[in-house]
Amino acid sequence: MIDHIGVSVSDFDRSVAFYTKALAPLGYALLKTYGKAAGFGVDGKPDFWIEAGHTPKDKFHVSFRASGRALVRAFYEAAMAAGGKDNGGPGIREHYHKDYYGAFVLDPDGHNVEACCHEAFLD
Repeated sequence: MIDHIGVSVSDFDRSVAFYTKALAPLGYALLKTYGKAAGFGVDGKPDFWIEAGHTPKDKFHVSFRASGRALVRAFYEAAMAAGGKDNGGPGIREHYHKDYYGAFVLDPDGHNVEACCHEAFLD
C-alpha cells in the first residue's frame, strides 16, 4: 500500500493554486505546507505532495479515485478552470475495462493528472 507520493513542480504558487482547485471535487484539500512543499489529502492525512526547487525532467501520471462519474466530471471541470489543459475529457475507457470512467488533465508542468472510477454507471 502506498502511503504518499511526492512530485517536483517548477512554480510552487501556481501549482498549489492548481491542485487546490482541481482536487477539491474529490474531497482533497491543502493540509500542510512547509517551505516550498505542500501536502494535499483527505481526512487530515496528506498523501499527495508537491515540492518546488527542481524543474521536473520527466512527466508523471497520477490518478485519483473518485466515488462516481459525476465527481470525475467535476474534477475535470475544476482542473480546466484552474488552468489545466485537456488530455482526455470524461468518458469510458473500455481498453482498461468496461466500467472504467476517467478524465485526464495536464497540470502546469505538463504532468498527466487523472480522476477515475471503476463502478458501473450509478449517477
